[in-house]
Amino acid sequence: MTYDPANIFARIVRGELPCHKVYEDEATLAFMDIMPQADCHTLIVPKDAGTGIVDTPVAALQAAIATTQKVAAAVKKATGAPGVMVVQLNGAEAGQTVFHLHFHVIPRWEGLQLKFHARGMEDPEVLKANAARVRAALG
Repeated sequence: MTYDPANIFARIVRGELPCHKVYEDEATLAFMDIMPQADCHTLIVPKDAGTGIVDTPVAALQAAIATTQKVAAAVKKATGAPGVMVVQLNGAEAGQTVFHLHFHVIPRWEGLQLKFHARGMEDPEVLKANAARVRAALG
């Protein structure tokens, strides 16, 4: 699959579409998933991305995983979750719906069911509040 620079995450990175930003540096952007599977479900995208893990430049992958580690710690702190799930899907057959490499950070508790992936939009005020919680945990 050829990378489409008009994909929604590329447009968010370029500032063409809004997001509930959690963290940004020169190489990555982290923001709230608008269809979260749990509170504080955060997405991390490299700014220089391919469609998935195979065609994204190594330096962008390294930056994205470093940011993912930082955001995962903040999500755990912000939510008090005992665990965190990091998900990265490659290809439609694997469940990928936006073809710009991205990592999902989802807080987890034993026995708490996740919402379905990419099904229901969250209230923007809830996303705004959750983004503020994670930003505060980042310090």
